[in-house]
Amino acid sequence: MSVTINIEHAKKAYGKNVVIENLSAQIRPGEFFTLLGPSGCGKTTLLRMIAGFNTIEGGEIKFDEKVINNLPPHKRNIGMVFQNYAIFPHMSTKDNVAFGLKERKVKDPELSKRVADVLEQVQISDLADRMPSNMSGGQQQRIALARAMVINPDVLLFDEPLSNLDAKLRVEMRSTIRHIQQQAGITTIYVTHDQEEALAISDRIAVMNKGEIQQIDEPVKIYRKPRNLFVATFMGQTNILDVQIENQDVMIEKVGCKYHFDRIKNVNNIKAGKMVVRPNDFVFADHGIKGEVTERIFFGTITTYTVKTEIGDLVVTRDVNEHMKEIGEQVYLDIPVEVVNIFEADGKNMSIMEDAG
Repeated sequence: MSVTINIEHAKKAYGKNVVIENLSAQIRPGEFFTLLGPSGCGKTTLLRMIAGFNTIEGGEIKFDEKVINNLPPHKRNIGMVFQNYAIFPHMSTKDNVAFGLKERKVKDPELSKRVADVLEQVQISDLADRMPSNMSGGQQQRIALARAMVINPDVLLFDEPLSNLDAKLRVEMRSTIRHIQQQAGITTIYVTHDQEEALAISDRIAVMNKGEIQQIDEPVKIYRKPRNLFVATFMGQTNILDVQIENQDVMIEKVGCKYHFDRIKNVNNIKAGKMVVRPNDFVFADHGIKGEVTERIFFGTITTYTVKTEIGDLVVTRDVNEHMKEIGEQVYLDIPVEVVNIFEADGKNMSIMEDAG
Protein backbone atom coordinates (compact mmCIF):
# COMPACT_ATOMS: atom_id res chain seq x y z
CA MET A 1 0.00 0.00 0.00
CA SER A 2 1.33 3.46 -0.93
CA VAL A 3 2.37 5.79 1.86
CA THR A 4 2.60 9.53 2.32
CA ILE A 5 6.07 10.83 3.17
CA ASN A 6 6.08 13.94 5.35
CA ILE A 7 9.35 15.82 5.80
CA GLU A 8 8.96 18.44 8.50
CA HIS A 9 11.70 21.00 9.25
CA ALA A 10 14.45 18.47 8.52
CA LYS A 11 18.03 19.41 9.36
CA LYS A 12 21.28 17.72 8.41
CA ALA A 13 24.69 18.82 9.64
CA TYR A 14 28.18 17.38 9.61
CA GLY A 15 29.71 18.98 12.66
CA LYS A 16 29.39 22.73 12.14
CA ASN A 17 28.70 22.34 8.44
CA VAL A 18 24.92 22.57 7.98
CA VAL A 19 23.92 21.01 4.67
CA ILE A 20 20.14 21.20 5.12
CA GLU A 21 18.80 23.75 7.60
CA ASN A 22 15.01 23.65 7.65
CA LEU A 23 13.43 21.64 4.85
CA SER A 24 9.79 20.61 4.59
CA ALA A 25 7.91 18.73 1.87
CA GLN A 26 5.12 16.22 1.45
CA ILE A 27 5.23 13.36 -1.06
CA ARG A 28 1.79 12.00 -1.92
CA PRO A 29 0.84 8.31 -1.91
CA GLY A 30 1.90 6.60 -5.14
CA GLU A 31 3.56 9.75 -6.44
CA PHE A 32 6.70 9.88 -8.58
CA PHE A 33 8.50 12.74 -6.85
CA THR A 34 11.84 13.99 -8.16
CA LEU A 35 14.55 15.87 -6.26
CA LEU A 36 16.32 17.94 -8.90
CA GLY A 37 19.26 20.28 -8.55
CA PRO A 38 22.95 20.89 -9.22
CA SER A 39 25.73 18.86 -7.63
CA GLY A 40 26.09 19.63 -3.93
CA CYS A 41 22.58 21.03 -3.48
CA GLY A 42 21.61 18.43 -0.85
CA LYS A 43 19.29 16.17 -2.86
CA THR A 44 21.24 12.93 -2.28
CA THR A 45 21.78 13.91 1.36
CA LEU A 46 18.01 14.24 1.77
CA LEU A 47 17.40 10.92 0.02
CA ARG A 48 19.86 9.19 2.35
CA MET A 49 18.09 10.73 5.35
CA ILE A 50 14.83 9.19 4.12
CA ALA A 51 16.58 5.86 3.54
CA GLY A 52 18.14 5.89 7.03
CA PHE A 53 21.75 6.04 5.82
CA ASN A 54 22.17 9.59 7.17
CA THR A 55 21.24 10.77 10.64
CA ILE A 56 18.77 13.60 11.19
CA GLU A 57 19.84 16.49 13.41
CA GLY A 58 16.46 18.18 13.54
CA GLY A 59 12.85 17.88 12.43
CA GLU A 60 10.96 14.72 11.52
CA ILE A 61 10.47 12.36 8.60
CA LYS A 62 7.25 10.34 8.64
CA PHE A 63 5.88 7.47 6.59
CA ASP A 64 2.18 8.21 6.97
CA GLU A 65 2.00 9.10 10.68
CA LYS A 66 4.99 7.00 11.76
CA VAL A 67 8.15 8.93 12.62
CA ILE A 68 11.13 7.06 11.16
CA ASN A 69 14.01 9.29 12.34
CA ASN A 70 15.59 6.57 14.47
CA LEU A 71 14.35 3.54 12.57
CA PRO A 72 17.22 1.51 11.04
CA PRO A 73 17.20 1.23 7.22
CA HIS A 74 16.22 -2.45 7.13
CA LYS A 75 13.05 -1.71 9.10
CA ARG A 76 11.79 1.10 6.86
CA ASN A 77 10.59 -1.25 4.09
CA ILE A 78 12.24 0.72 1.31
CA GLY A 79 13.63 -0.43 -2.01
CA MET A 80 16.65 1.52 -3.23
CA VAL A 81 18.32 1.69 -6.63
CA PHE A 82 21.82 3.15 -6.66
CA GLN A 83 23.87 4.90 -9.34
CA ASN A 84 26.43 2.08 -9.46
CA TYR A 85 23.77 -0.71 -9.43
CA ALA A 86 25.30 -2.31 -6.26
CA ILE A 87 24.53 -5.84 -7.45
CA PHE A 88 26.58 -8.84 -6.34
CA PRO A 89 29.01 -9.87 -9.12
CA HIS A 90 29.29 -13.48 -7.87
CA MET A 91 25.52 -14.09 -7.98
CA SER A 92 23.25 -14.80 -10.93
CA THR A 93 20.39 -12.49 -11.82
CA LYS A 94 17.79 -14.54 -9.93
CA ASP A 95 20.03 -14.89 -6.86
CA ASN A 96 20.66 -11.13 -6.80
CA VAL A 97 16.93 -10.48 -6.93
CA ALA A 98 16.18 -13.13 -4.31
CA PHE A 99 18.72 -11.78 -1.82
CA GLY A 100 16.34 -9.38 -0.05
CA LEU A 101 13.63 -12.01 0.19
CA LYS A 102 16.02 -14.50 1.77
CA GLU A 103 17.03 -11.86 4.31
CA ARG A 104 13.34 -11.58 5.16
CA LYS A 105 13.11 -15.39 5.56
CA VAL A 106 10.82 -15.85 2.57
CA LYS A 107 10.86 -19.50 1.47
CA ASP A 108 9.99 -21.41 -1.68
CA PRO A 109 7.66 -21.70 -3.47
CA GLU A 110 6.73 -18.05 -2.69
CA LEU A 111 10.34 -16.89 -3.12
CA SER A 112 10.73 -18.38 -6.61
CA LYS A 113 7.34 -17.10 -7.71
CA ARG A 114 8.03 -13.53 -6.59
CA VAL A 115 11.45 -13.55 -8.27
CA ALA A 116 9.99 -14.90 -11.51
CA ASP A 117 7.16 -12.35 -11.45
CA VAL A 118 9.42 -9.35 -10.96
CA LEU A 119 11.94 -10.54 -13.58
CA GLU A 120 9.07 -10.70 -16.05
CA GLN A 121 7.92 -7.25 -14.98
CA VAL A 122 11.32 -5.68 -15.72
CA GLN A 123 11.67 -7.83 -18.86
CA ILE A 124 14.78 -9.89 -18.03
CA SER A 125 13.23 -13.33 -17.43
CA ASP A 126 15.53 -14.80 -20.07
CA LEU A 127 18.57 -13.59 -18.09
CA ALA A 128 17.63 -15.31 -14.81
CA ASP A 129 20.71 -17.56 -14.76
CA ARG A 130 23.20 -15.13 -16.29
CA MET A 131 26.01 -13.50 -14.27
CA PRO A 132 26.21 -9.68 -14.13
CA SER A 133 29.66 -9.64 -15.75
CA ASN A 134 28.05 -10.94 -18.96
CA MET A 135 25.37 -8.24 -19.04
CA SER A 136 25.07 -4.67 -20.29
CA GLY A 137 24.67 -1.65 -18.02
CA GLY A 138 20.98 -1.45 -18.83
CA GLN A 139 20.45 -5.11 -17.98
CA GLN A 140 22.30 -4.69 -14.69
CA GLN A 141 20.15 -1.69 -13.88
CA ARG A 142 17.05 -3.83 -14.46
CA ILE A 143 18.43 -6.34 -11.93
CA ALA A 144 18.82 -3.53 -9.41
CA LEU A 145 15.26 -2.37 -10.10
CA ALA A 146 13.88 -5.91 -9.74
CA ARG A 147 15.73 -6.42 -6.47
CA ALA A 148 14.32 -3.18 -5.08
CA MET A 149 10.75 -4.07 -6.06
CA VAL A 150 10.59 -7.77 -5.18
CA ILE A 151 10.34 -7.05 -1.45
CA ASN A 152 7.08 -5.10 -2.01
CA PRO A 153 8.46 -1.88 -0.50
CA ASP A 154 6.34 0.97 0.80
CA VAL A 155 8.77 3.43 -0.79
CA LEU A 156 11.13 3.28 -3.79
CA LEU A 157 14.25 5.46 -3.75
CA PHE A 158 16.43 6.16 -6.79
CA ASP A 159 19.82 7.87 -6.53
CA GLU A 160 20.91 9.05 -10.01
CA PRO A 161 20.20 5.55 -11.38
CA LEU A 162 20.78 6.32 -15.06
CA SER A 163 23.88 8.52 -14.99
CA ASN A 164 26.21 5.66 -16.01
CA LEU A 165 24.20 4.75 -19.11
CA ASP A 166 24.57 6.12 -22.62
CA ALA A 167 22.03 8.66 -23.88
CA LYS A 168 19.79 6.26 -25.84
CA LEU A 169 19.69 3.72 -23.00
CA ARG A 170 18.89 6.45 -20.47
CA VAL A 171 15.76 7.37 -22.42
CA GLU A 172 14.73 3.70 -22.64
CA MET A 173 15.34 3.01 -18.94
CA ARG A 174 13.61 6.12 -17.67
CA SER A 175 10.49 5.08 -19.59
CA THR A 176 10.77 1.58 -18.11
CA ILE A 177 11.13 2.91 -14.57
CA ARG A 178 8.18 5.25 -14.98
CA HIS A 179 5.95 2.56 -16.50
CA ILE A 180 6.74 0.03 -13.77
CA GLN A 181 6.28 2.61 -11.01
CA GLN A 182 2.87 3.58 -12.39
CA GLN A 183 1.81 -0.06 -12.55
CA ALA A 184 2.98 -0.76 -9.00
CA GLY A 185 1.71 2.51 -7.51
CA ILE A 186 4.64 2.74 -5.10
CA THR A 187 5.51 6.11 -3.59
CA THR A 188 8.78 6.98 -5.29
CA ILE A 189 11.52 9.57 -4.74
CA TYR A 190 13.99 9.99 -7.58
CA VAL A 191 17.22 12.02 -7.44
CA THR A 192 18.74 13.49 -10.59
CA HIS A 193 20.60 16.54 -11.87
CA ASP A 194 19.21 15.99 -15.39
CA GLN A 195 16.41 18.48 -16.09
CA GLU A 196 15.08 16.64 -19.15
CA GLU A 197 14.92 13.38 -17.21
CA ALA A 198 13.01 15.04 -14.37
CA LEU A 199 10.52 16.70 -16.71
CA ALA A 200 9.89 13.44 -18.58
CA ILE A 201 9.09 11.11 -15.69
CA SER A 202 7.88 13.09 -12.67
CA ASP A 203 4.45 13.74 -11.22
CA ARG A 204 6.02 16.61 -9.30
CA ILE A 205 9.52 18.05 -9.06
CA ALA A 206 11.28 19.71 -6.12
CA VAL A 207 14.04 21.99 -7.41
CA MET A 208 16.78 22.30 -4.80
CA ASN A 209 19.68 24.71 -4.34
CA LYS A 210 22.07 25.03 -1.40
CA GLY A 211 20.03 22.75 0.84
CA GLU A 212 16.73 24.54 0.21
CA ILE A 213 13.74 23.66 -1.93
CA GLN A 214 13.17 26.50 -4.36
CA GLN A 215 9.91 25.21 -5.84
CA ILE A 216 7.70 22.11 -5.80
CA ASP A 217 5.35 21.78 -8.72
CA GLU A 218 4.24 19.77 -11.73
CA PRO A 219 6.82 19.61 -14.56
CA VAL A 220 4.94 21.98 -16.88
CA LYS A 221 4.57 24.60 -14.16
CA ILE A 222 8.20 24.25 -13.08
CA TYR A 223 9.25 24.95 -16.66
CA ARG A 224 6.64 27.56 -17.57
CA LYS A 225 6.03 29.29 -14.24
CA PRO A 226 9.32 29.21 -12.32
CA ARG A 227 9.12 30.80 -8.90
CA ASN A 228 12.46 32.58 -9.05
CA LEU A 229 15.36 33.24 -11.37
CA PHE A 230 17.35 30.22 -10.16
CA VAL A 231 14.56 27.83 -11.13
CA ALA A 232 14.07 29.61 -14.45
CA THR A 233 17.73 29.38 -15.43
CA PHE A 234 18.28 25.86 -14.09
CA MET A 235 15.31 24.42 -15.97
CA GLY A 236 16.68 24.67 -19.48
CA GLN A 237 18.31 27.37 -21.55
CA THR A 238 17.10 30.92 -21.02
CA ASN A 239 17.66 34.45 -22.24
CA ILE A 240 17.60 37.07 -19.49
CA LEU A 241 16.70 40.63 -20.47
CA ASP A 242 16.90 43.69 -18.21
CA VAL A 243 13.63 45.60 -18.33
CA GLN A 244 12.03 48.75 -16.94
CA ILE A 245 8.46 48.47 -15.62
CA GLU A 246 5.78 51.13 -15.51
CA ASN A 247 2.20 50.12 -14.75
CA GLN A 248 1.59 47.30 -17.22
CA ASP A 249 4.19 48.38 -19.76
CA VAL A 250 7.59 46.69 -19.90
CA MET A 251 10.44 48.40 -21.76
CA ILE A 252 13.47 46.32 -22.80
CA GLU A 253 16.51 48.41 -21.99
CA LYS A 254 18.68 49.79 -24.82
CA VAL A 255 16.54 48.55 -27.71
CA GLY A 256 13.42 50.63 -27.15
CA CYS A 257 10.93 47.76 -27.45
CA LYS A 258 7.78 48.19 -25.40
CA TYR A 259 5.48 45.30 -24.46
CA HIS A 260 2.15 45.50 -22.65
CA PHE A 261 1.28 42.75 -20.15
CA ASP A 262 -2.29 42.35 -18.94
CA ARG A 263 -1.07 39.94 -16.27
CA ILE A 264 1.63 42.05 -14.64
CA LYS A 265 1.38 43.13 -11.01
CA ASN A 266 3.04 46.28 -9.72
CA VAL A 267 4.53 44.68 -6.57
CA ASN A 268 6.07 47.19 -4.17
CA ASN A 269 6.29 49.74 -6.97
CA ILE A 270 8.90 47.73 -8.84
CA LYS A 271 10.55 49.82 -11.54
CA ALA A 272 13.14 47.35 -12.84
CA GLY A 273 13.20 43.63 -13.35
CA LYS A 274 14.46 40.73 -15.40
CA MET A 275 12.50 39.12 -18.20
CA VAL A 276 13.16 35.43 -18.88
CA VAL A 277 12.56 34.26 -22.45
CA ARG A 278 13.04 30.63 -23.52
CA PRO A 279 14.90 30.21 -26.84
CA ASN A 280 11.85 28.60 -28.44
CA ASP A 281 9.62 31.49 -27.38
CA PHE A 282 11.25 34.10 -29.61
CA VAL A 283 9.69 34.47 -33.03
CA PHE A 284 11.21 36.04 -36.13
CA ALA A 285 9.06 39.04 -37.13
CA ASP A 286 9.14 42.42 -38.89
CA HIS A 287 9.50 44.32 -35.62
CA GLY A 288 11.02 43.88 -32.16
CA ILE A 289 14.65 43.43 -31.15
CA LYS A 290 16.96 44.04 -34.11
CA GLY A 291 19.90 41.69 -34.57
CA GLU A 292 22.16 39.72 -36.86
CA VAL A 293 22.40 35.93 -37.11
CA THR A 294 25.97 34.97 -36.20
CA GLU A 295 25.61 31.21 -35.71
CA ARG A 296 23.27 28.45 -36.86
CA ILE A 297 23.30 24.88 -35.53
CA PHE A 298 21.12 22.10 -36.94
CA PHE A 299 19.90 19.52 -34.36
CA GLY A 300 17.57 17.41 -36.50
CA THR A 301 14.19 18.52 -35.13
CA ILE A 302 15.19 22.11 -34.31
CA THR A 303 17.60 24.77 -35.52
CA THR A 304 19.38 26.93 -32.95
CA TYR A 305 20.49 30.45 -33.84
CA THR A 306 22.72 32.93 -32.05
CA VAL A 307 21.53 36.45 -32.77
CA LYS A 308 23.81 39.41 -31.97
CA THR A 309 21.85 42.41 -30.63
CA GLU A 310 22.48 45.64 -28.73
CA ILE A 311 21.66 43.85 -25.48
CA GLY A 312 23.98 40.91 -26.15
CA ASP A 313 23.79 37.55 -27.88
CA LEU A 314 20.37 35.91 -27.75
CA VAL A 315 19.73 32.21 -28.36
CA VAL A 316 16.72 31.33 -30.53
CA THR A 317 15.42 27.86 -31.43
CA ARG A 318 12.90 27.23 -34.17
CA ASP A 319 11.29 24.17 -35.71
CA VAL A 320 13.43 22.70 -38.46
CA ASN A 321 10.53 22.95 -40.91
CA GLU A 322 10.56 26.74 -40.68
CA HIS A 323 12.48 28.69 -43.28
CA MET A 324 16.12 28.78 -42.18
CA LYS A 325 17.88 32.07 -41.55
CA GLU A 326 21.31 32.62 -43.04
CA ILE A 327 24.51 33.62 -41.23
CA GLY A 328 24.79 37.41 -41.46
CA GLU A 329 21.07 37.91 -42.08
CA GLN A 330 19.44 40.90 -40.36
CA VAL A 331 16.41 39.85 -38.28
CA TYR A 332 13.90 41.12 -35.73
CA LEU A 333 12.92 39.09 -32.67
CA ASP A 334 9.46 39.46 -31.19
CA ILE A 335 8.31 38.08 -27.81
CA PRO A 336 4.78 36.70 -27.31
CA VAL A 337 3.82 38.22 -23.98
CA GLU A 338 1.91 35.19 -22.74
CA VAL A 339 5.01 32.97 -22.49
CA VAL A 340 7.53 35.08 -20.60
CA ASN A 341 8.14 35.54 -16.88
CA ILE A 342 9.34 38.69 -15.17
CA PHE A 343 11.17 38.74 -11.84
CA GLU A 344 12.36 41.41 -9.47
CA ALA A 345 15.79 42.71 -10.35
CA ASP A 346 17.63 40.58 -7.76
CA GLY A 347 15.99 37.44 -9.15
CA LYS A 348 15.31 36.11 -5.65
CA ASN A 349 11.63 36.88 -5.37
CA MET A 350 8.71 35.23 -7.06
CA SER A 351 7.58 36.07 -10.54
CA ILE A 352 5.54 39.22 -10.65
CA MET A 353 3.36 37.86 -13.43
CA GLU A 354 -0.20 36.89 -12.63
CA ASP A 355 -0.98 33.21 -13.14
CA ALA A 356 -2.90 32.95 -16.39
CA GLY A 357 -4.14 29.46 -15.82
